[in-house]
Amino acid sequence: MVAVCVVMALATVIAAIVATGLVRAGRREAAAERIRLAEQARVQAVQSLDSVWRMSDREFEEYVATLCRRDGCTEVRRVGGAGDLGADVIGRLPDGRKLVIQCKRYARHRSVGSRDIQTFNGTARAEHGADVPVFVASCKYTEPARRFAAKQQLTLIDIDLLGFWNSGSPLTSFLDLDIRRSGTNRKLDPER
Repeated sequence: MVAVCVVMALATVIAAIVATGLVRAGRREAAAERIRLAEQARVQAVQSLDSVWRMSDREFEEYVATLCRRDGCTEVRRVGGAGDLGADVIGRLPDGRKLVIQCKRYARHRSVGSRDIQTFNGTARAEHGADVPVFVASCKYTEPARRFAAKQQLTLIDIDLLGFWNSGSPLTSFLDLDIRRSGTNRKLDPER
């Protein structure tokens, strides 16, 4: 009887050790899988942003319009082209406000300066009746451009925010950002 109890206790201890080992192995595998998925998401984001720089200007405007539609914007249409007076995409936000977007698909090593932002500011509200003027660029903005946009209550989406938008963050999450402090105005390395 004692021998049976000892064998059962030993079997219980062995089962507990095996179960603990399996749980630890499962946790290690889950942690490794989380790391692998995060790296895969990072690579996909970079690859999808790489495709932005390969787009034509028109394709970039369509891409931005598609992101707007995905986020529940209505009446979205691409209107860019010669004589567009600074509006490439026009639509309505889910709350009904009129959205006017200027798109600039520049090379990654360039930046958007204050002059482009000032031009857009002069037409977005006056010519197009924008409630929410948004400037989307495939690069960075200069510091003077960001300061001017902040004073004029323009929303700037640079390549970093575009990456978040592309990955599922809704457009409305960018509308109230303090653009004077967000991002960086440093140009990206053309080889990056």
